[in-house]
Amino acid sequence: MTVITSRVDETLLLTIDRPPVNALDLDAILALEQAFAAAAEEAPRNGVVLTGGGQAFSAGVDTRAFAGYARDQRHAMVRAISRMVARLLAIPVPVVAAINGHALGGGFVLMLGCDHRIAIDGDAAKLGMTEAQAGIPFPAGPLEVMRHELSPELLRRLTLTSAVLRTRECHELRILDTLCAAEDLQSAAIVAARSLAAQPGFRAVKRQIRGGLAERLADLASTGNEPSLGAFG
Repeated sequence: MTVITSRVDETLLLTIDRPPVNALDLDAILALEQAFAAAAEEAPRNGVVLTGGGQAFSAGVDTRAFAGYARDQRHAMVRAISRMVARLLAIPVPVVAAINGHALGGGFVLMLGCDHRIAIDGDAAKLGMTEAQAGIPFPAGPLEVMRHELSPELLRRLTLTSAVLRTRECHELRILDTLCAAEDLQSAAIVAARSLAAQPGFRAVKRQIRGGLAERLADLASTGNEPSLGAFG
């Protein structure tokens, strides 16, 4: 099982569980897509917390698995990534990222897709978008999220250099909202999700602020439009 679901009161916990670093192969991406779609349909009253099992949030695309796929599988995976991110943005209740370790590439994009981001305070976790270094361009869905969530200057710097940052640096750059001790991460994320969800107008305001992005992603998911598909072999 790649995605473990559990509950604390009315908060849904989604844990990416693919040791050792929760890298995303096609099956993992499809499992996350399904989990996000179910969360959007159910809309848990006290929100959703997304985290990783073990010592990583997600190290992004499993490049070894991707390299071993046939051309049709590679293209299916690229399209599935955009659908996965679209399903995440379609969740109407608060989604809190609990970043317990490395969040690289696709893991970084998943974090950006969440409404609130809490990470462990320390030097253990590495965060960044290292696709240029890995030789893999960005699918259309992640590109939309990155352009929406990061300033043009920060987007340019992080993507073109494949810079890897610590959580404190990301907090200083306002990519992360909060830092906390590792042992407090899950409880802090649950409290944050519950607090956001308690606002009577949260859903309406989320539609106003993130609805345009969600609609663009939904369109990409429905059409399968991937302008850079040829770059994936």
